[in-house]
Amino acid sequence: MQNDLSKLPQIQALLEQPHIAEVVQRYSHSEATTALRQIIAALRAALLAGQSARFPDFTSVEFAATLSAQIDATRAPVLQPVINATGILIHTNLGRARMAPQAIAAMQGIGSAPSNLELDLATGKRGSRHSHVETLICALTGAEAAVVVNNCAAAVLLSLMATAGGRNVVASRGELIEIGGSFRLPDVIAQSGATLREVGTTNKTRVEDYAGAIDADTAVLLKSHTSNFRIVGFTASPDRRDLAKLAAEHDVILMEDLGSGVLIDLTPYGLPDEPVVADILKAGVDLVMFSGDKLLGGPQAGIIAGRADIVAQLKAHPLMRALRVDKLSLAALEATLRLYRPPFDPVKTVPVLQMLAAPLAQVETRARALAGSLAAFDGVQVAVHESAAYVGGGSLPEQALPSFAVSLRLPALSANDLATALRRYQTPIIARIERDHVILDMRTVWDGELPALTAAIEQISTG
Repeated sequence: MQNDLSKLPQIQALLEQPHIAEVVQRYSHSEATTALRQIIAALRAALLAGQSARFPDFTSVEFAATLSAQIDATRAPVLQPVINATGILIHTNLGRARMAPQAIAAMQGIGSAPSNLELDLATGKRGSRHSHVETLICALTGAEAAVVVNNCAAAVLLSLMATAGGRNVVASRGELIEIGGSFRLPDVIAQSGATLREVGTTNKTRVEDYAGAIDADTAVLLKSHTSNFRIVGFTASPDRRDLAKLAAEHDVILMEDLGSGVLIDLTPYGLPDEPVVADILKAGVDLVMFSGDKLLGGPQAGIIAGRADIVAQLKAHPLMRALRVDKLSLAALEATLRLYRPPFDPVKTVPVLQMLAAPLAQVETRARALAGSLAAFDGVQVAVHESAAYVGGGSLPEQALPSFAVSLRLPALSANDLATALRRYQTPIIARIERDHVILDMRTVWDGELPALTAAIEQISTG
């Protein structure tokens, strides 16, 4: 082994080889050096482990090509598009809502040129970035005013910090939620500088519970939409209108954290439990916070809408600058919000709503088209069957959406190996596994993605 170790070449000597010198010129000295060190380190580790190691011809064109390929791999984008075949419409790990072409075009336009982000074109004076979407949000929700920050967690934190710092926030025990990333509402309230007053029980909270907790130090009554879990059975929670009346009587603010948030009624599409923002504000809630990248179908953003005097407090708060949304997100959000106004129909133009509202027959047609293509490949076992898709993104976890899926098996590969191969394809395909079959749910796949799915499975099956 010691003799073999002594045969490992010096990095500097390799860099002076003609073909490797060409690689250095094509890329950079540091990249070529790093790649060579990795190759030599792998050979050394194998030898020290007692394994036989075949040394490449370090002077050859083939080795230089291997070196180039290794550098290319490090230069490849880490963040990349994937095909979502999981059946989860708003998959947090996959970037949540797919955005509309209009939103992508808006980001490209604003990102590729200077813009009036903080310039009032009418007066030529400094403007506010908040103005670009505020009017649209107010028109769509009935709010007096609105402001946007970088996500819904930030919206909750800012709203509480600006209105309840040093005072009390009253919230139901049954609504003290935790969402992904260990975002716990009690912790956010504590970080805001407010003191939490829990009322009610896990399964039952009444208006009287809120009323009994209000004192001179109370600033906010906080409701949270429990979209990511469900308590069933012996339950009760107060009507928003009753809470709004209570808040008005005691001159405190009624806030609601919606989490996802929708601008249209989704009951016709089998989702009756997702409250519409406009309806919540009509019920008397003073301030509502919701996400831009969930059922709204836009970019990551935390939207705050409600009373003008409260929104003005938020805009003036020092934390606002730290949480403000960037120009690309504003451009995408504005374009997405415009799709909710005539002549557009959001169900036909906002991708997440398109997937949600797609007729089951259309989903089945897509599944059978894919299965028909795959059946031509030797060794691929394929079947079409009914499936259940889900909204995801912390919304309606028990509310299944009828769907159709294609199940796959390759005799030469386990389900885990096949799923891994799909995930490592040039356009990664994210599927799920059920009963040792790879499942491709067609409610979250576009027709235009079927050729890529077909090509991936053909390449994997022919190995």
